[in-house]
Amino acid sequence: MDKQRTIPVISLQDATATLADNIRKAYASTGFAYLRDHAIPESVIDDLFQASQAFHALPLEQKMQIEINRWHRGFIPINTSTNRTSSVAKTTRPNQSESLMIMHEVQADAESKAYLAGPNQWPSQLPQLKTAAVTYVETLSAVCQKLIAAIEIALAQPAGTLLQHFQSPTTFLRLLRYPVQPKEAGLFGSAPHTDYGFLTLLAQDNTGGLQVKSPDGDWLDIPSIPGCLVLNAGDMLQRFSNGALLSTPHRVINTANCERYSIGFFFDPHVDTIVEPFVNAGETQHYEPVRYGDYLRERLDKNHTQH
Repeated sequence: MDKQRTIPVISLQDATATLADNIRKAYASTGFAYLRDHAIPESVIDDLFQASQAFHALPLEQKMQIEINRWHRGFIPINTSTNRTSSVAKTTRPNQSESLMIMHEVQADAESKAYLAGPNQWPSQLPQLKTAAVTYVETLSAVCQKLIAAIEIALAQPAGTLLQHFQSPTTFLRLLRYPVQPKEAGLFGSAPHTDYGFLTLLAQDNTGGLQVKSPDGDWLDIPSIPGCLVLNAGDMLQRFSNGALLSTPHRVINTANCERYSIGFFFDPHVDTIVEPFVNAGETQHYEPVRYGDYLRERLDKNHTQH
């Protein structure tokens, strides 16, 4: 069977009940899906890819002027992030990627009062990047709000049960570049891991390299499909759902003889959210409540040199 066809395709234009049912089926088994009919203009995605490529083409010394700060915003150089907290594999070698990390904007008076509440860093040489990034975040945030409303139905929860934690969401926009990767054992563009947060929407070029681990242990290729984004659940969604919806392991191996570019958008609850599983009558609770900011801090501190 074509491995691509084992990954479900979900339409955002389906009726909400149908969308909820498709989400429940996809994330109870595979944990990954393609999202189509999302109504995101191609120009919004293309503009950000162009801005990302322009940023990564800058000389290293210029990118290092905005190296990632204590609020986890800015340039992450290659060989400075290692998936030490991965529950999927023991990782000792750093990821072969570099990226620009942009998070939710915060008011000046909120800085230093909450975890990760600080200023973004923008490359002065590329004013168009900020415009493209802000538009992208606003557009994809609206898509995620619709998905969360459907997830509430999928989990048989009253309207607003999850959405209340996303009134001031924690968002990460990561503009990634994967250089041509040496073929060495234990070396990955992104080592096997699960995402920390709630939802991830990924736009990728046609290079290939993204793989997801299936329930039977095989690594399946997740190629780019025109008009689709890759949608995967994170650890917080798995915890909220008491394990019913899976945060699935994935990795990147750039075996192509060219650079790979992707854009990851992570839509997570506010850092002060207490993530407590929804437990139905007769079920066993599989996870203890956890404050999302604490869960996130442990992973950023251990996985990033700058922290």
